[in-house]
Amino acid sequence: QVQLVESGGGLVQPGGSLRLSCAASGNIFSSNVMGWYRQAPGKEREWVATITRAGATNYVDSVKGRFTISRDNAKSTVYLQMNSLKPEDTAVYFCRVISSPYWGQGTQVTVSS
Repeated sequence: QVQLVESGGGLVQPGGSLRLSCAASGNIFSSNVMGWYRQAPGKEREWVATITRAGATNYVDSVKGRFTISRDNAKSTVYLQMNSLKPEDTAVYFCRVISSPYWGQGTQVTVSS
């Protein structure tokens, strides 16, 4: 059974940082592209970043230079380091095994003073 569990969300002031983690189980992590998405209140879910097994990354323009996606294949975990956070980054963040039906349950990130 595939399971994705996110952690690391919380409340942070503008300009602050958070590191999200997504631990995968079920023998699906190592050969797959992993991604982070987010959904703000009243908005559609949007793609944030992806990383291949080899470590190649892509980002939505709004987070380039501020967010970094990484993965530890030995730990079946993908991370999202978020720096210089802005109020518009407030959303529920989800991890996903790309091109599969598997999503995590989400972790809330709130950027507010």
